[in-house]
Amino acid sequence: MKKLWQKYRFWVVGITAIVWMTIFDSNNFIELIKLRSEIGDLKDKKTYYTTEIAMARKTQLELFSNTKNLEKFAREKYFMKRDNEDLFIFRENKKN
Repeated sequence: MKKLWQKYRFWVVGITAIVWMTIFDSNNFIELIKLRSEIGDLKDKKTYYTTEIAMARKTQLELFSNTKNLEKFAREKYFMKRDNEDLFIFRENKKN
């Protein structure tokens, strides 16, 4: 038995370590794969929101640099009007 243990001890210890790392450890390989997938998703979201922030800043700069653009934006988005104007809102009827 001692001779057998000396011959295969590295294999037994190695297989035991692999089993422990894949199943029982808190930082197992399954969790590692899930976390790497989540990191990829978060990186994609980061690039999306970075471009959205850049577009919002560009729109903000365009709006506040010119009063005509600001007035047009307020009229279209928030239905604002001047005191001497009437506002008519047309909406399309959606068919079922």
